[in-house]
Amino acid sequence: MDDIITINLWQFAIVYAVLIVILIIMKKCNVKKTKLLFIASLRMTVQLVLAGLVLTFILDNQHWGFTVGYLILMTGFAIGMVLWRNKTLNLKFKFIIASSLAVTGLAMVTFFVIAIVGADFFDARYTIPLAGMIIGNAMTGLTLGLRSFREQLKSNKAQIEALINIGATPKKILIPFVNRGIETAILPSLQSMLGMGIISLPGMMTGQILSGTSPQTAILYQIAILITISGVVALSVFLSLFLGYRTLYNKRCQIAS
Repeated sequence: MDDIITINLWQFAIVYAVLIVILIIMKKCNVKKTKLLFIASLRMTVQLVLAGLVLTFILDNQHWGFTVGYLILMTGFAIGMVLWRNKTLNLKFKFIIASSLAVTGLAMVTFFVIAIVGADFFDARYTIPLAGMIIGNAMTGLTLGLRSFREQLKSNKAQIEALINIGATPKKILIPFVNRGIETAILPSLQSMLGMGIISLPGMMTGQILSGTSPQTAILYQIAILITISGVVALSVFLSLFLGYRTLYNKRCQIAS
């Protein structure tokens, strides 16, 4: 296998020229998100550079405590991001969301590393990158599902009140919104599967091939991670919404958004 081609800093810097293209398009289309573009690109760069430094240290100094600590930090940040976008939810709902994301995310990571890969769970080389993909996608799916659920509650407020007044139970009213929220969360994962291998080569597979892994091995990893990601999204969103919606009404069947 040929040596891996490294990217020099000056070569890497060229990619930021693409941001200028994005900025021109945003200006042309009157998309007033220039500040967001700048902040997002800056935060991404800083966070990934810091993550690279931390991971280099962890991989050079293998210890189970570093792996566990990084997983806790990663999970905590993912939970924080989801809850930050849903500040007005009640505390019980927030607790359910946090628990669902933490339990399903870490359970799927453990399953993938031990059962699928067959590696030591505390081996940071496998656990941390895989956890990033699994927990990161769970966070994104959960955010989409909750946003869909809450937007439906808001847009159908009058209909909900009318149904309550004629004696419909909160469960019967809210379950359709829960189902649509779950569908919204799962759909992107299912859509991405449709074009894999024909339209696009996914990131994990591409990265492994670039690092010298055989395409056959990379394909097996990619198929396994895609199915696992779909599973963790479905589980985390299902548990969050199916258990969480019950906290939105009281004994008198009054529903709060």
